[in-house]
Amino acid sequence: MTYNLTQGKIAKSLIGFSLPMICGNILQQFYNVADTLIVGRTIGATALSAVGSSYALMVLLTSLILGLCMGSGVVFSQLWGAGRKDEMKTCIFNGLIFIFAVTVVINILSFLLLENFIVWLNIPAQAVEFTRDYLRVIFTGIIFVYIYNFFASVLRSVGSTLVPLIFLAVSAVLNIVLDIVFIVSFSMGVEGAALATVIAQAVSAVAITIYFFLKGRDICPAKTHMHLGKRYIKMILSNSLLTAIQQSVMNLGILMVQGLVNSFGFAVSAAFAAVVKIDAFAYMPAQDFGNAFSTFVAQNYGAGKKNRINQGYKTAILISSVFCAVSSACVFIFASPLMQLFVKAEEAEIISIGVGYLRTEGACYVGIGILFLLYGLYRSIGKPSISLVLTVISLGLRVALAYILSAIPEFGIMGIWISVPIGWVIADIFGMVLYRIKREKYLPKEA
Repeated sequence: MTYNLTQGKIAKSLIGFSLPMICGNILQQFYNVADTLIVGRTIGATALSAVGSSYALMVLLTSLILGLCMGSGVVFSQLWGAGRKDEMKTCIFNGLIFIFAVTVVINILSFLLLENFIVWLNIPAQAVEFTRDYLRVIFTGIIFVYIYNFFASVLRSVGSTLVPLIFLAVSAVLNIVLDIVFIVSFSMGVEGAALATVIAQAVSAVAITIYFFLKGRDICPAKTHMHLGKRYIKMILSNSLLTAIQQSVMNLGILMVQGLVNSFGFAVSAAFAAVVKIDAFAYMPAQDFGNAFSTFVAQNYGAGKKNRINQGYKTAILISSVFCAVSSACVFIFASPLMQLFVKAEEAEIISIGVGYLRTEGACYVGIGILFLLYGLYRSIGKPSISLVLTVISLGLRVALAYILSAIPEFGIMGIWISVPIGWVIADIFGMVLYRIKREKYLPKEA
């Protein structure tokens, strides 16, 4: 169940390790895409707007959890690469308890602040009730998001990416089936879409937990490892807190953009709900490749293989850039048919707005692909603060430019769209130049 990334051909190792992650997260997108597609085609554009806004909020609420899981996974990878298995098992136990406590707090706050979220997001009046009904159900699944992602991060830290893929595949298919049953057959509306997602999340969480404790004996904590310690919590926090903040900052910026988008009215809000899902499919593989690269770097960092990290960096940029260029070409060419998957053909205004977004932002996926690699690189060499800085640069510029340019009549909503790639490019330049200057200092001496 493990994968040693400190040996073998770099390109083959990166691609072989990342493919299950890419397939898995493409399947994971079916959670939200199935909701969006079926809701938009069966209930209507108003419900589509509600689900889209809810998705942006859920991404923000779970970003702290996902960031903690990702950051702790770096610690696990470094310990695994260094051969410190007992210490790794104790860290796994401490991470399990600590991130669970954070998840409970977030879950409670999400219910308490439900009405405030609706106001802060500038939800169009006709979509408020749909949004409230959807969120009340979807919030119950936050605990399952934590369980699945924590154990998935543990498995991936030792090179096992196939197992999380299998459980996601099952839950993704289940989510689609339940969407059809609850929405089409039982006419449960947006609540049915949310319930389908929560049940699917629960299945993947329970399945991966059972697998970990039954099959993951070489990494599963024993009784001797089950004790809390400040040292282990500190190890996890030092690598994961800034990653969690980075994820939160990233998604807070996206949520601010969502609020700005909603202020332009119902048609723009509905279009944005669809293009966000198309985006997720288009550059999700690049994001997963960046996460795979993070594990590659972490294992080699723990093993003291500086030259392999540098070679992997160059190889990863080339692979990611080629993929993103192909993805951009596909989105640009098929922008209109992609929009019509989510919106009925007669909703011409919504389709036109979405096509404008996809042919502006979607043409520049190479920028976000490189940025994902830089996030993974700095996170894995113990410099998560730089990943946070890159996020602030990228999202800060995006939000600032979106508000400034959209207020200029000549730009309007196009100002929101063009702000995205500008933020990516500036952050890429900063991150790549910094690594070129500081890599001798940042990387360990060759073992």
